Amino acid sequence: MPEIERLLVVDDEAPILHALQRTFEAAGYEVIACADPAEALDRLREKPFQVLSADYMMPGMTGAEFLAQAKALQPETIRILLTAAHDFSAAVDAVNNGEIFRILAKPWNRVELLGTVRQAFDTYALREKNRQLTAIVQSQNAELAALNKGLERLVDERTTNLLDGMVAVLDYRDTETQWHSRRVSRFTRRIAEQMGIRDAYELRTIEMGALLHDIGKIGVRDAVLLKPGPLDQEEWHEMREHPRLGWALLQRIEFLRDASVIVLQHQERYDGRGYPSGLKGDQIVLGARLFAVADTYDAITSDRPYRKAQPHEAAVIEMQRVAGTQLDPQGVSAFCAIEEQEWMRIRSEVEKISLVEQEWGWTPPKRIFEQIREAATKQKQPISQPPDGADAKVG
Repeated sequence: MPEIERLLVVDDEAPILHALQRTFEAAGYEVIACADPAEALDRLREKPFQVLSADYMMPGMTGAEFLAQAKALQPETIRILLTAAHDFSAAVDAVNNGEIFRILAKPWNRVELLGTVRQAFDTYALREKNRQLTAIVQSQNAELAALNKGLERLVDERTTNLLDGMVAVLDYRDTETQWHSRRVSRFTRRIAEQMGIRDAYELRTIEMGALLHDIGKIGVRDAVLLKPGPLDQEEWHEMREHPRLGWALLQRIEFLRDASVIVLQHQERYDGRGYPSGLKGDQIVLGARLFAVADTYDAITSDRPYRKAQPHEAAVIEMQRVAGTQLDPQGVSAFCAIEEQEWMRIRSEVEKISLVEQEWGWTPPKRIFEQIREAATKQKQPISQPPDGADAKVG
């Protein structure tokens, strides 16, 4: 409650004005008395008042008009209207226009009058306290929102750094497919956008799953991963375990768990002839189906040791040929709806990033490689069974 409880009294009849002033001053309030409503408006412009008492019938303007203007000047002030009995029906205008706290009849009852004014001051104090608390909450909410935004940026930055580090470790081992993971992640996201996916989290999950699709190969021996010739049966079995291993690795990173399902299923085929679970059609999560489209395109249009890159048109023809068997037909249709220049732009952006890193001469620190390799070795016995197609819901 303010230290000074200030009351503005307005009445054009001098005896009534003086009587009200004496009554309120005797109760301990600071009172400003005005016979002219125009003068009272000037007082409202000069200083704040917690409570305002006004007569209804006054020369120059009615009490309703005065209270409406008073409300515009000091909307928080508690307004009381004094009116003679024959003015009561007209006082409804004041209630509608001025938001009156209470209407009192003339001649007034002193106890009722002082009780009403006391309630008015208490109401003002409660509302003022509420305004202060609301302002504090809003300020704290704004600070919290800014803090959350800063934390989101920090998490995003650290997430990006972690993903880049994990992919770089893999690329550092398998230089034949260097930058492949980054290209297909962006290709996959673009196909998802073409299919109408707009949810930022879902797009991010699909992109991360595609980026980390081969992360399980970290647990595959160099002798198998980098073998120049064909793999024998035992080696091929080890290689085919990399989707499960990748899934298990990502289970320990909470924000990558949804993306891990894409990693688990990225070698499945639309016709059910893929691995590790032989899922088919919609049993394969959308992110993994779209990744397969992006992966096929990148494989055809990129240089490999055993052949040169083929043009965009050749890739489109081959992808349309295997739509419905190896690839999701809808994913292929979405891919073909995008102009070749768009795919060239994405490829160029990834190449620019590679040039910057090559200029800086960055390679994964040995400790990072060893830590991830150690984690991969531990995960050869998965922490739980990977989900089947019915349980996988994201991407």
